[in-house]
Amino acid sequence: MKQLAQNSTLIRIAGFLYRMRRRIATAAAVALAIFLGYHVIAGQNGVTAYEQKRIEDKELQKQIQQLQDENARMKDHVDHLQNDPDVIEHEARARLHYTRPGEVIYTLNDKPADKTQPAPAAK
Repeated sequence: MKQLAQNSTLIRIAGFLYRMRRRIATAAAVALAIFLGYHVIAGQNGVTAYEQKRIEDKELQKQIQQLQDENARMKDHVDHLQNDPDVIEHEARARLHYTRPGEVIYTLNDKPADKTQPAPAAK
């Protein structure tokens, strides 16, 4: 008797699931679509990560261009230093304070010493 009741319950459940198969399949398809949509938008390799990588790529390309421009300027400066006597003389005078015979260089402090500062108070 008990076995018969269990079989009849299982048959009713199976019949219910068979009648509801389209709704269950639709719900499963919707759940799968939501999961895949979330994964495409916010997943590890989703659209948001892609946008962040594009922004990072643009910043790095800009930085590369700036460094290439700076490198070109420095190569030009090195070329001038190696080949142009006027540039060599200018650098020697500016950086090393070289002078020609008979010349005198006067240097001024950028900031005058502030002698009006009060002495630290003794305790």
